Amino acid sequence: MKSISGIFVLSLGLFLAGCDNSASRSVEPLTLHGNTMGTTYNIKVFTSGKEIEAGALQQQVDDTLIAVNASMSPWVENSEINQFNGLEANQFMVISDDFRAVAAESIRLGQSTKTLDVTMGPLIDLWGFGPDKRPTKRPSREQLDEMRARIGVEKLVLNEQGLAKTLPGLELSFSATAKGYGIDKVATLLERQGLSNYMVEIGGELRISGTKAYNKPWVIAIEQPDAPMGQRQIHKAIEPGNNGIATSGDYRIFYEMDGETFTHLIDPATGMPVKHELVSVTVLHPSAMTADGLATALTVMGTERAKAYAEKYNLAVYLISKSDTGLVTYASEQFKPYL
Repeated sequence: MKSISGIFVLSLGLFLAGCDNSASRSVEPLTLHGNTMGTTYNIKVFTSGKEIEAGALQQQVDDTLIAVNASMSPWVENSEINQFNGLEANQFMVISDDFRAVAAESIRLGQSTKTLDVTMGPLIDLWGFGPDKRPTKRPSREQLDEMRARIGVEKLVLNEQGLAKTLPGLELSFSATAKGYGIDKVATLLERQGLSNYMVEIGGELRISGTKAYNKPWVIAIEQPDAPMGQRQIHKAIEPGNNGIATSGDYRIFYEMDGETFTHLIDPATGMPVKHELVSVTVLHPSAMTADGLATALTVMGTERAKAYAEKYNLAVYLISKSDTGLVTYASEQFKPYL
């Protein structure tokens, strides 16, 4: 299940750090914003003197994001994802290039991490999670075991014919990867127009390229997880270079049931909401889609598994964990150059 992460919202983990001097403030970026995928997008582009018609560029951005949403949103009646979810088992569906890209990376990450599963929607539903992300019931162990046998990315088949499921009723949800893919698509759109200095943000996930005015670097701040409720504090400022950035965490979202405290993230391997000390995961990756998926997957893993995975695959990862003596941080070797 996708945790909350992003920009300018307290529970999100990332927000832009103020770092402009008075000179750089005199050169303003082209700024675009709008709505997409049930959230908002914000784009800042330093055009380096290029003549850019803002209205035309905004329309291209909107068209790009509308196409992604129309393909992958379960709220769009005839979207590709809804068509696939209604498909019978062992029938291949011809899919668009966009859908193929997200399906392929979702399957790859699912097979690699074992904690990101884009088929686990029915497992989440079994817990009765509502709009407030709280469960309404606790399934039995037998129910969980039965449900776990009915989900899994290994039950998807992707090849030149298209995409198929090997089990009836298997459904997809790209909540952990589609938003990042939308960011990557917009970044590609900008770069094709010769725009290489930009920030693209959708619902709290980012992709950064180049610099701001006067070659000033983009600076992003990771939020302090244990800041008082209602306050936003900087934990660590980073210069992310040319990367997608995603932060995932549940330090402000938890609940109690049957005398136990859980977050709303579920581990597909156990069927249970996770209970561990890892409260914030930040991932840098050239692809915002991959960063988005990894941030969720690593959060489900917990601290030690997330460290081991980051080290095994040479990932740029920053972890914040709770301990009896306060917060404990970890930066992978690949992340340290950005601090």
